[in-house]
Amino acid sequence: MALSERYKRPADLPPRLAVFPLRGAILLPRATLPLNVFEPRYLAMIDDAMSGARVIGIIQPAGRDPEASESPEGNSVGLRKVGCAGRITSYQELDDGRLIITLTGIARFEILDEAVTAKPYRTVTASYDRFAQDFSVGLGEEMVDRPNLLRVLKSYLETNRLKADWNAVQRASSEFLINVLAVMCPYGPEEKQALLEAADLKTRADVLVALAEMELASGGEPGTTLQ
Repeated sequence: MALSERYKRPADLPPRLAVFPLRGAILLPRATLPLNVFEPRYLAMIDDAMSGARVIGIIQPAGRDPEASESPEGNSVGLRKVGCAGRITSYQELDDGRLIITLTGIARFEILDEAVTAKPYRTVTASYDRFAQDFSVGLGEEMVDRPNLLRVLKSYLETNRLKADWNAVQRASSEFLINVLAVMCPYGPEEKQALLEAADLKTRADVLVALAEMELASGGEPGTTLQ
């Protein structure tokens, strides 16, 4: 069953959600995020998810310290207020105990509170109501300036000597293209969070274009922090 058929409304997602705090990583509806899982706390989380709804949340830790851990231990480090729930759609267990999984985004959520549990990973109470539009596939695509997005993307790839299957890019829906680019782009945590929290698809596309154009104009490295 397609995810768009399985998850049609906020009530179709669990209100209690195990979360994977990961700095510099986001997930968006119908985009995918591959993860290499090796820490015991997250191996336990994936095991529990696979025996249940197969849904977890990706969220960034709070704070702007560039030296901070990518995935801080314990509950002392705060979490951003907005993340994205995803379903485990690919699962591979390796001989060394690691798991290679792929998450496919379903909908964004707001944290209402964090639960106290005996589990080694963090669990939150999540509300999806603010992002009910995420359940509508392709919502807002007609508002996106797709030619401009493709123009900037092509310039970015050429400047950075990167290759892409341009025929596949042109065939992709605007929603899929924008959300995948936002998940994959090599920007810092603040830019990533801005892309995640964009009010609609057009706004997210505009942020992507603005970030790429700033980088192209400056000739600098990606990943600078938004002020």
